Amino acid sequence: MGLVSEMSPAEYAEALGSFASGVTVLTLREDLDDIGTTVTAFMAVAAEPPLVAIGLAADSYVLEALHLTGTCALSLLAADQSVLASRFAAAGRPSARLLLDDVPHARAAHSHALVLTAGMAALDCRVQSTFEAGDHVLVVLRIMDVVYVGEDREPLIRFRSRYRREL
Repeated sequence: MGLVSEMSPAEYAEALGSFASGVTVLTLREDLDDIGTTVTAFMAVAAEPPLVAIGLAADSYVLEALHLTGTCALSLLAADQSVLASRFAAAGRPSARLLLDDVPHARAAHSHALVLTAGMAALDCRVQSTFEAGDHVLVVLRIMDVVYVGEDREPLIRFRSRYRREL
């Protein structure tokens, strides 16, 4: 028989906070505005076709906009970009264009979403499929283009609820 226990949200957060993850910024072009959010629930799924997956809160405006547009970009952040991760994670954040005002960026060819040009890498994507998962939705993205790969960069890592340059 398996061990049954009631886990509190704090215990859940503490346990999963012990798993180091990379940090990404998801951006998308919605009508005349650009929106974005920090995403740490990111993983590679398949090489053929090239797929990645992210987790987004089911009640988030970003997920709603992603359903409408069907495309986005992911910028994989470098160790010196923790300020950007915090900007895109803040509640009530303004347009992504304003958040990137003083940061080198460009537009991805397929999604027309903003991408950071000095991170680890940037991916231009379209939604392949979505799956409800509790209070989140898993979004599988097909990579349409690798915008760039930063060869000599170190990744930004989230570990125990903090951004870190290294463990």
